[in-house]
Amino acid sequence: MLTALAGGVGAARFLSGLVRAVPPADVVAIVNTADDDEFHGLHVSPDLDSVTYTLAGASNTAQGWGLEGESFRVLEALGRYGVDTWFGLGDLDLATHLFRTQRLGSGAPLSTVTAEITAAWGITTRLLPMTDDRVATRISVRSPGRDRELAMQEWFVRERATPEVTAVRFDGAETARPAPGVIAALAEAETIVICPSNPVISIGPILAVPGIRELLVERRDRVVAISPIVGGAPVKGPADRLMGPLGIEVSCVGVAQTYADFCGTLVIDAVDAPRAAAVEAAGMRVVVTDTIMRSPEVAAALARETLAAVA
Repeated sequence: MLTALAGGVGAARFLSGLVRAVPPADVVAIVNTADDDEFHGLHVSPDLDSVTYTLAGASNTAQGWGLEGESFRVLEALGRYGVDTWFGLGDLDLATHLFRTQRLGSGAPLSTVTAEITAAWGITTRLLPMTDDRVATRISVRSPGRDRELAMQEWFVRERATPEVTAVRFDGAETARPAPGVIAALAEAETIVICPSNPVISIGPILAVPGIRELLVERRDRVVAISPIVGGAPVKGPADRLMGPLGIEVSCVGVAQTYADFCGTLVIDAVDAPRAAAVEAAGMRVVVTDTIMRSPEVAAALARETLAAVA
């Protein structure tokens, strides 16, 4: 069994390659849920849905989120009533959120609902939310005249990740419990992969759930990560706007220094080969390869090299 920590588009793309490299049923993905929020009365789980749609071959590859062939007529209609529609929920995508919200309202935990959704999409890879409890990423930003704290989607989508970040916290994490199956998946995995995800707001919330980071520390030699930073910039997303203000160097070396206590090997892009010695100085083994996932085939090759690093 292989276990992956995942969040965001980079993770979804990597997992699509991983399930080409190994049997999909051998993979367990523990997915960030601190980005979850409520829109129009519906519980939306962006990272779980991105991974689900990508593994199902149904995602909109051009925009990196949502479903292929999506339309937004419901949001357009809501806008007529003066409702905020800055968070894009497509007409087809709404079915997932309606189902999830109904099931959660009936008392089913998020892990059960997630299993039902992935089964409906024909996915044999097991997706686990990091917790069934509510954890929410809160981002403090500097604004003219006053500082504000925003929900993650408010900062990232509504404000386009432009306000200067001063702090990040994971509300509710200290009392959250790992979802059923999470601890066993980490304890029993032959290899644990940290996907090329934002270290602060995709991987950070998973590590904040009590028991997860501690177990990774114990299994450090079996943990391998792929750097989401290539050539001093994120491949996709706003990681640089979070890492820098929080004192993390925006580079593969910064990722290494952040992960070193619980991860033994870091995969970096060939562009960053000159920085391999600095990664090793941070206490990690280093593997240099092509990490830009231009296609599922390249993602599969990256998955094979990542697994070979700790074979």
